[in-house]
Amino acid sequence: MTPAPTGQDPWPHAARTVEQHAAAVLGLLDGITLDARFVPLEQAGGRVLAEDVVAGVQLPPFANAQMDGYAVRADELRDAHDDGEPTLPLTGAVPAGAAPPPLPAGTAAPIMTGAMIPAGADAVVPVEETDPARFPDWLTDADPQPPAGARVRFTAGAAATEPGRFVRPAGSDLARGAVALTAGTRVTPAAAGVLAALGRADVAVRRPLRVLLYSTGSEVVEPGLPLRPGQIHDANSAILRAALNACGTEVVTARLVADAPAALLSALDADVRDAAPDLVLSSGGISRGAFEVVKQSLGGRGVAFWSVAMQPGGPQGAGLLDVGGSRVPFLGFPGNPVSTLVSVEMFLRPALAARFGAPARPRFRAALAEPVTPLAGKQQIRRGTLTATAGGPVVRLVGGPSSHLLHAAATADVLVHLPVTAEPLGVGTPVTVTPLD
Repeated sequence: MTPAPTGQDPWPHAARTVEQHAAAVLGLLDGITLDARFVPLEQAGGRVLAEDVVAGVQLPPFANAQMDGYAVRADELRDAHDDGEPTLPLTGAVPAGAAPPPLPAGTAAPIMTGAMIPAGADAVVPVEETDPARFPDWLTDADPQPPAGARVRFTAGAAATEPGRFVRPAGSDLARGAVALTAGTRVTPAAAGVLAALGRADVAVRRPLRVLLYSTGSEVVEPGLPLRPGQIHDANSAILRAALNACGTEVVTARLVADAPAALLSALDADVRDAAPDLVLSSGGISRGAFEVVKQSLGGRGVAFWSVAMQPGGPQGAGLLDVGGSRVPFLGFPGNPVSTLVSVEMFLRPALAARFGAPARPRFRAALAEPVTPLAGKQQIRRGTLTATAGGPVVRLVGGPSSHLLHAAATADVLVHLPVTAEPLGVGTPVTVTPLD
């Protein structure tokens, strides 16, 4: 982006589409590199892998029983009939965690779920397919060994057991030497389980993106402090911090800045030098008013300001901020709280998901529960609640389109993307929605 010369209006003449600005935000993050660091596995949840994880062992590491039952040779079971129900002599039980001896020919071994299949056995018959359908009482002993002459009677259907039945083959989940998880994968609970199963006590993850967060406006006061006439509590910092935390970033500094360009520039110089952020993110001060501190201060420092064809959240700022001898990616969001929320979900979160593995929000279609008239020339982003029906998801709008209706937005569970048209949309019209939780 080309910054406007000092003293000129930094707003370009042409508006951007939502798609154009989303692409610009994505491109702004291209130059950021997040180096790797090793962390203990218990701290890796939600982080993003910095390198491929290669399996040093196969999973499962040995063939094991899928359920409680009896390890057998399938062909012997088919041959062992007694009045139509096959029976076999019993040998020693196989508990989980033991290394069993080979299965003697012509016998069955009680085996527990997850226990190693004895050499020679090739199938497991569930205990439910025995008569009676339970393990014998001697299995409760501390050192369970079958009494002389102990046998197990299988139901007639068990005779049809085929080799491999209820056996988890070694390596059936993951082969040794295979890439288990690729770099850029977020460590979900399942991924953490894979790492643990592979014996990884620590893992290389990308360090978090470091974000410098500003909320601007002389009227804004920190929550917990008393309000004087004309003041409001700062909601935007809470919105942005919660969103950034959910995306796995690190807010290194957060400030409230009054509508004074000198104060903003002084804070930026100090914070960029001391905190070394990867991204500077601000809310407020970028519209067409007379006291737009971000626009006034940064318009000649590598940041451009755009009118995006979206409501709410039309004013947007973006660029490589020239501050303290550095050029730091900068995003400026409008100051109304719902505009801030929508800007995060439309521009920042998708870029963080694409570039750094932050959790993405899938978009899908839902039918309108009520008629609505969109805006001509702008994509309107409304808030709504979703209901599952037999005919598919249905969305009902919550609150009006105004960008100050934060409480209504807090009761919503989806953003509703209305098409760019002035034509009314009837009940049942499919629209795109994005979940908010």
